[in-house]
Amino acid sequence: MNITVRPYGSRHFCCRPDTTWEREDKDLYAPESVNGYLWTPVLFARVCKAGKCIGKKFASRYYDAIGYGILLYVSDLLDGSREGYACASCADHTSVLPFPMYDKVTLENGDNVFSVSKDGKEIYATSEGSAEMIEEALSDASRLVSMRIGDIVAIELAPAAPLAVKDCTASETVVGIGGAFCGNSLFKFNIIM
Repeated sequence: MNITVRPYGSRHFCCRPDTTWEREDKDLYAPESVNGYLWTPVLFARVCKAGKCIGKKFASRYYDAIGYGILLYVSDLLDGSREGYACASCADHTSVLPFPMYDKVTLENGDNVFSVSKDGKEIYATSEGSAEMIEEALSDASRLVSMRIGDIVAIELAPAAPLAVKDCTASETVVGIGGAFCGNSLFKFNIIM
């Protein structure tokens, strides 16, 4: 299973390994070498039909469900290089793409709001997201990568921002993260550093 990501403001794609996928609400225990995480919200879709070079007008046939989640990046590894970006996005359990997912017709209702909270305070909210965004990303990504059943295509909705930073004066830093869509909880976990 591939997780193909279109970074915010980019026409390019990158792939995250399936070991980054966290579908449950398990706490994230940061390795000792990690001093912080950046995050970005994403709209994602599950591929239901294999294909390559999918035309945009046919892309709606290739996914069956959508969802919202977040991607985490190890801030220590982001040095501006391509290699640093690739390493920062490969840490285990940093693709928080929760299940169950929603039917793709959910995007047609513009009143749906996806929100993210940190320690109980909302830090992001949007009703952005459309079938057109997903279908364009799916079509563009399939020019480079063969899509298989079960693959995920994710679109970053905002630039990466700081989320959790290790407090050197404390023995342990705990940051509570939560996400909701249409008033329903999507994920709730702690980052423990």
